[in-house]
Amino acid sequence: MFEPRVAAASLSGQADAAWARAAEPWVGCAFLGGVALDGPTRAAARRLRDRDRSEFLPDSPIEFVDGQLAALADADLRPAFNVRSAATEPIRGAAAVCADRGAILEVNAHCRQREMCAAGAGESLLRDGERLREQVAAAASAGATVSVKLRTEVAGVDLPDLSAQLVDAGADALHVDAMDSEPVVADVVAAAPDAFVIANNGVRDRESAVEYLEYGADAVSVGRPSDDPATLRRVRRAVDGWFDGPGDRDAATGRDGSGGRDAATGRDGEVTPDA
Repeated sequence: MFEPRVAAASLSGQADAAWARAAEPWVGCAFLGGVALDGPTRAAARRLRDRDRSEFLPDSPIEFVDGQLAALADADLRPAFNVRSAATEPIRGAAAVCADRGAILEVNAHCRQREMCAAGAGESLLRDGERLREQVAAAASAGATVSVKLRTEVAGVDLPDLSAQLVDAGADALHVDAMDSEPVVADVVAAAPDAFVIANNGVRDRESAVEYLEYGADAVSVGRPSDDPATLRRVRRAVDGWFDGPGDRDAATGRDGSGGRDAATGRDGEVTPDA
């Protein structure tokens, strides 16, 4: 899917090609976006912007996706684009662009902003598995590598079961925001063994990255501190150590006497706080 197995996760209104370039020395993938594709989600994005939330609102979302990916054509990372839509056809159109650019199309079933959920996108899709599967299938039919951004702790949603269904519909990757339920990552891995699982939330240092890898995640992603080189460097070092072999894995976990979390941060355990 990508190497190194560290990704920069999408940040609304911030994650563009320039942001990806800044993270390029440390990540194997950068998820741009999210961008709203259809009328209902674009209207929701305008309402979000009106209450001072940063949003991408280009005149043509599909041209925006293509232009941003074109700007990363020679980048030493795999680009991806996180998209929001209530309708299926715009997903197919964005996926075709991603397929042409060798990028990953990520269906956003994650955003919990009330405006986006009311539009029928984001987290609301977790409760409408049939429609989410249709979006995944549409993206896959366009030839794109498909990721789905998910979150845990949504009432009434069996995330491992849904994950298996999404893989059957054509998802190649599951990008799981674990919230405060980190062990769910292991449940998703077990339920969808053919998926490339990317674990997200609170990834800041050696300890937090290794926790997810021990649960079976194939990669980790860094969210809010993705513009902090020190954080990306720490996470990259931990992930490389985990996958490079048993000796390096001991260093990654702190079992070689190197001090675990404190040694990883270099700040006596201080980590970058959530914004």
